[in-house]
Amino acid sequence: MMALREAFASFRRAPLLSALGVITIAFSLFAFGLFGLVAVNIRDALQSIEDRVEIRAFIADGTPVEASSAAMGDIHAFPEVLSVTYVSQDDALVRARKELGEFSDVFEPGVLPASLDVKLKPGYRDPTTVMAVANRIKSYDFVDDVRYGEDWVAKLYRLRTIATLVGTGLGLAFAAVAVIIIGATIRIMVMARAEEIAIMRLVGATNGFIRMPFVLEGFIQGVMGGLLALGLTWATSTAISHSFMRTAFFDPTLATLGVVGGALIGLFGSTFAVGRQLRRL
Repeated sequence: MMALREAFASFRRAPLLSALGVITIAFSLFAFGLFGLVAVNIRDALQSIEDRVEIRAFIADGTPVEASSAAMGDIHAFPEVLSVTYVSQDDALVRARKELGEFSDVFEPGVLPASLDVKLKPGYRDPTTVMAVANRIKSYDFVDDVRYGEDWVAKLYRLRTIATLVGTGLGLAFAAVAVIIIGATIRIMVMARAEEIAIMRLVGATNGFIRMPFVLEGFIQGVMGGLLALGLTWATSTAISHSFMRTAFFDPTLATLGVVGGALIGLFGSTFAVGRQLRRL
């Protein structure tokens, strides 16, 4: 309790220096948060595109309805399959005229075959899995052809892999820069109070007693900086959504992790800085 009071007293004794620490943590995490915001929206965009991956099996004319229904049950039991939808010739005609309105006159009743539209579960939409499921569906005697946009699926999977690798690398780089800046700021704050630390050592204070107020102060600054960074990121996301395009914000779990990250950075940064200063005295 005494250490906590001392930590708040430090804020009152050096408000400008404390504010500098909070602002530095906030803007370092804000830069990292902006990158995270971009990464989240890229992930959501790729996910929305990936949700459109499906296998379309065209059914031969004259196939009994019973055979199609039985096949739907079999295919739906595949562990990779999310849903199976039967599209009749009339439904296929309506869909084609809707999707290709400028060519609606070309499509006549009976021209397009019926089909089974198969959607896959998340985690089973990579090119290898899609091809394997398509080949299993193609083995049915009444299936004339199977289409799933092989090249498109391969390019989507490659793009997602590249985005993940690049995002991870840049994220680690941003995090490293943020830690370096924040650590340097906290070190300056501790060095500015070197005389205070020396006096406490002279009167017999233990290292733990001296360290605790600084650690708590760094923790509090980290929490405040994390909250400020979260607010700035939210304001930026809202401004972009209103002025340019709709963007997704962090879910509560990610937002909480951001604040916790700021607290941990302040905690460990202050612990390291004051420990280094104590070793010099």
